[in-house]
Parts: sequence; C-alpha cells; structure tokens
Amino acid sequence: MYYYEVAILNSSAPLLTYSSSINLKEGSLVIVPLKSSSKKGVILKEVSKPNFKTQSILEVENSFFTKEQLEIANFIKSYYFSSLGEAIGLFYPKQAEDIKLDSIEVNNLPKLTDLQQKALREIEQESLSLLFGVTGSGKTEIYIHLIAKMLKDKKSATILMPEIALTPQITERIQNYFGEIVAPWHSKLTKNRRVEILNEVNSGKIRVIIGARSALFLPLQSLGLIIVDEEHDDSFKAMSRPRYNAKDLAIYMGKKLNLKVLLGSATPLSSSYKKYKVIRVKKPYKEAKKEFKFIATEEIDYNILSEISSRVEKGEQALIFVPTRANFKYIVCSNCGKAHTCPYCSIGMSLHRKKRCLECHYCHFTQAIIEHCQFCGSDSLTSQRVGTSEVVELISNAIENAKIEQFDKDNITTANKLYKALQRVQSRESNVIVGTQMLSKGHDYPEITLSVITGLDYTIAMGDYRAKERAISLMHQIAGRSGRSKDALILIQTSQPDFFKPYLKDYEDFLKDELLFREGLYPPYVALARVLISNRDYQKAFNLTKDLEMKLRRFNNIEIVGAGEAPIEKIANKWRFNILLRAKKRVDLLKALHSIFNIPTVEIDMDPVEFS
Repeated sequence: MYYYEVAILNSSAPLLTYSSSINLKEGSLVIVPLKSSSKKGVILKEVSKPNFKTQSILEVENSFFTKEQLEIANFIKSYYFSSLGEAIGLFYPKQAEDIKLDSIEVNNLPKLTDLQQKALREIEQESLSLLFGVTGSGKTEIYIHLIAKMLKDKKSATILMPEIALTPQITERIQNYFGEIVAPWHSKLTKNRRVEILNEVNSGKIRVIIGARSALFLPLQSLGLIIVDEEHDDSFKAMSRPRYNAKDLAIYMGKKLNLKVLLGSATPLSSSYKKYKVIRVKKPYKEAKKEFKFIATEEIDYNILSEISSRVEKGEQALIFVPTRANFKYIVCSNCGKAHTCPYCSIGMSLHRKKRCLECHYCHFTQAIIEHCQFCGSDSLTSQRVGTSEVVELISNAIENAKIEQFDKDNITTANKLYKALQRVQSRESNVIVGTQMLSKGHDYPEITLSVITGLDYTIAMGDYRAKERAISLMHQIAGRSGRSKDALILIQTSQPDFFKPYLKDYEDFLKDELLFREGLYPPYVALARVLISNRDYQKAFNLTKDLEMKLRRFNNIEIVGAGEAPIEKIANKWRFNILLRAKKRVDLLKALHSIFNIPTVEIDMDPVEFS
C-alpha cells in the first residue's frame, strides 16, 4: 500500500493523506472521498504510513499537473495568501506529455513603420519589456510579428487582455493572420467549447491563446511568449482568493520558465514605467490633428450638445465618456474643481451621509461634512454625478438624428451584444457612442471626430492613491479613441484645467511627476497590503481587528497606515473592517502577514488595487 499527501482542488481544506494500491506520480489528478462526497485532488508527494486510518483514492484521471505548475502554485499560495488547493485549482492540467511542435512560417504579416520596426528590434533583445506606445501607434501589429517569430521557432504564445469577452476586435485581427491555431479563452465560452479548446491546446493544434487572466493557466505546449495588453488595467487583479495579479504572475512565470514577456499600454502604470525596460513608440500609425478644449460646466450643456449635433449633421461620429467607477461620492468644489482631501494622506475623503461625516479610506481620519472649500473658500460644493442613461436621454431629446449606442455593463452583457454594437458603430448605423470605461478598452473607432470626456474631477477625487493616474490615463485613452483617421476635437469637462494641460501631449510627463509624488509613500517605492476582516457580529469583527493590529505592531519595518471599518462597512449581512499596511521591503510585509494568516474570517490582499 502507498500513502500520498493530497491537495483538494479549489478548496481551503488542509493537505490530507490518502492510500492507494497503485504507485502514483506527483502531480497526478485523482478523485478522493471527502466527508459525504468525492472531490478532485492532486498528488503532492508520497509519505510514510500514518498512525491513523486513511481512506483510499477512488480514481486516477488521465491528466496531471506538471512540476512547474505545482511550483508556481506554491508561490501563489505563499505570496497571495491562499491554500495550496486554491492555487493549484487555477491551473488546467495537462492531458499529454510534451510534444514537439512544427515550425509555422507566416508570410502575409502587416507592414511595420520605421518606428514599429525599431520597437520590435528592441523588444526582441529583452526577456521582459514594456511597450509604451501612444493610442493608435500599432501595438497589435508588433504583437503579430512577435507571435509569428514564436511560431517559426516551434513555440506558442499567450495574449492576456482585460475583459476578453468584451474585446473581440483584437481576436479577429490575429485570427486573420494565423487562422485556426488561434483561440479565445474567457468565461463566456460554452462548456463544450472550453473542453474542445483544452483538447486542442494539449494536442498542440492551438498555438495562440487570447484571453482574460485565466488564460495564463492553460497548459500550452512549448509556451515561449506572454503578452499582457492594456497592462494598466485593474481587471488583471483577482478580487477573490487567490487574489493574484495576472500581470505580475506573468512576469514571475517568465523568469521561472525562461519566457519572453511583453507588457503593452498607451498609459502604463507608474510602477511598471519605473521597474521595467521601456520601449516607446511616440507617434500614431496615422497622424491626425487633435484639438483639446476645456469646459468648466458639470452638465452636458448647450456647447457640448452643439458640437455633438454638428458631427451628426456631417455624417461623423461622436463619443461621450461618463465615468461611473466609484462606489462613493466625494466633495468637489464647483469653483476650483478640487476635492476635499485627507490632511494625512493627500487622498480624497469620502462622503458618508448616514454617518454625517467625511472619511479617509486609508488612515480612517474622519471629520464633519465641510461647508467651504479648503482650497478657495467657496461654498459651492457638490457631490452629484450623472450616469450613462441620463446622458443618453438628454442627447436623444436634444438631437433628433442622434442614433445612440450605449456602452456600459448594464447594456453590454455578452460578447455577442458587444460585437453587434461594434458592428453598428463600424457601419455608421450609430453616430453617437455613450459609455463608461468600457470605451477605453482598446476598441478602434476610425470615424470618431469628437470625444467628450466628463466627470474627471470625480475620478481625481476618489479616495485612492492612484486617482490622479486613473484620471490622466482615462483622458489619454478616451482621447485616443478619436482622431484615428480624421482631425478631431476633444472636450474635457473639468474645473481644474491647469492640472490636465501639462499632460495633454505626452503621458510620460505625468509619469515622471507622479513618481515624485509617490516616493516613500506608495508603490513602486513601498509594498502595500490590505487585511480584510468580516463577521456577522460587529463586536467580534471589531475585536479581531484590534487584536490583529496589536500583533502586527510587534513587527519592525512595517507601518500600519490605518485600521477601522471598511469603506463599504457591510456586505451580505457581514460587518467589514480592514487594516492597511506598508513596508519598504516585501519580505518584511510577508513575514508579518504570515503570522496572522489562516484565521477563517480574515482575508489578505497583497498589492491591492481596490480599497472598498
């Protein structure tokens, strides 16, 4: 009889010991009994006969996890604070041993400009780099050339994208060059299609996967390249356990497995810009003139409606961006456009009407709701925001010939709905596009000659250290959707134009200033972690938070930035508290956090991007 340590997949259960009359390999996928049901598990190692009675392994499946998959899962478990079973559960097992792939020569590749060719040569010299190309600079064409080289070298490639179910355009473009060896991977695929793709991945028939973060865990044969497109997007961070970041994990896997990794963005994160080799493409593929104008009003006023109407009359298209990201309202001054900030964190304070106070979601400093702006003294303070539906209604009533396409998660719920909406825009059946951040996700709208960007003052006001970065990034991303082939006008609605003006021409100017602001306080100069505590009993959650705070204070080299009720203090009838930590060295933070790990009502979010 043999005895094995087994991790139960997708479970927080501890490692368990089972017996088998068959000699099994490490990594084998098995079915084991657990309580009154059977579960999938993975063989970790053979162990000595234990001094307790064991249950027998019920079944051995024909698939397995590789040594490398198990090692990466161990890293995920340790760094992102999950069980080993949860970490291994991210991966898709292999069904066959490694097979030799054929060399594929693709001849009809897109022609590159001199700037693109220079960027491609630089990327080929690096194992890890950041392609920082302005919107419309042709990053996808560079990706296609890199993929072609991998296929010629008998390797495969993965392209990670935010919300792949909502971005069909790039999949279609890459399939046009490489055909049936390309497949998408995302949660909207049917179960049968997923099984079919997995089989073709294992057989080596599929060589290029374009997918959301889960695509990173597919067992592609001879993987040689991972591209992370729109690397600045928060969608790469998982919001449930394991709370991994697919972009950071792609970089880790690149180093461990000797893969080429390329990050791409027109508006890269400050931390990426600081940490990685930057390869710039400063000019768009097709150059058109863009004129920027600032509008102080908070409404969709006569001037904005007039510009939209003008585009409709000319047979052109207009885009109106409405941010609806934040869960919270912020006090913004209508006179100077600035948000009321925390005196200790330089972060916008959130308005809590029920508590009748303003609160900082970092250090939890609170104060009474103010009546005058802290910067200019004006009493013209507001916390109102307008949503997409209101804007659609307003434009419909004002412009008779407006054929409006509404892009938001209420309207665009499937890949098919998005595809049809994009087709209507492409064929000019729709002439006005109103939407949220979905509009910034890399779609190509060649006929748009007007972009209206609203609500940026509220984006800057968010209680988040990345609020300014998000606002400037959005400005560039949305402005980049227009002027692809014709001259365009960009209307930016803000009461603080002087903040945006220095960064209109080059996003890199902002990155340099932002890094000066963050030094010593925020990533990339420090590591952040968030401890989340939840319980149906308020007092138990409160007491546990205080206990954990006391334990964490015993560790040198880490700082407790703040501890208290979470910004959304109750979800699913559970009271929520959090503790925000920072340290110069990740290792110090990890050591402290591992001392409080494995408490059932506690979650640890390493490198958080969301603080509610």
